[in-house]
Amino acid sequence: MSLMCEVFDIGEAKVFQERMSATVINTPILIVMSAQEASTKIISQIEVEFAKCDCCGLTEECTPEYIETVRERYNGRWICGLCSEAVKEEMIQMKRFQRLISTEEAVDQHMNFCKNFRSSSPPSNPTFHLISAMRQLLRRSLDSPRALRSTPNSPVRQSQEIPRPALTRSESCFPTLSG
Repeated sequence: MSLMCEVFDIGEAKVFQERMSATVINTPILIVMSAQEASTKIISQIEVEFAKCDCCGLTEECTPEYIETVRERYNGRWICGLCSEAVKEEMIQMKRFQRLISTEEAVDQHMNFCKNFRSSSPPSNPTFHLISAMRQLLRRSLDSPRALRSTPNSPVRQSQEIPRPALTRSESCFPTLSG
C-alpha cells in the first residue's frame, strides 16, 4: 500500500480525510507486523553465549566477538564489566603512587581481593556486625588527629616563591560605635 501526498483546496479536505482514515487504520498494522518480523530475523541471527567472570563468578550474556575482545585484553581471562572497572581503578591508584603495574598484575591483585572476599564467611549476626563496624569507624575518626585549618587538604605548592601573608587587615571591618 502506498501513501500519496497531494496539495488540495479546503473543499477537498473531507475526501482527503476519508482517504487518510482508511490508510491510517491499515498502515500501522502493516508497519508493526513488518517491524516485528524484521526484529525477529535480526535477533535470531545474533549469536549469544554465557561467560563466567574469572574474578567474581558473575555470569553475563555476550556475543562471541565481545568475549574474544575481553579475553585478548586480559590475557585469556574473561572479566566482567564491573571487575574490568576495578582493574582500571587499581592501575590508576598505583600510578598515583609512582608505581606502574601491568594489566596482568592489576588483574591478579583484583582476583586475590575477590578470592579473599568470597572466602570470608558472612557474619552470624548481621545486626551486631554492623553495629561493631560502626563503632570501629567512630573510634577511628575520634582517634585521628584533627587538622587545625578549616579548609580541606589540598596539594601544597612546590614552588620557590617567597610566601606572602594571606589576607591582612589594617582596621576593623566594623564601624566604631560612639555614643
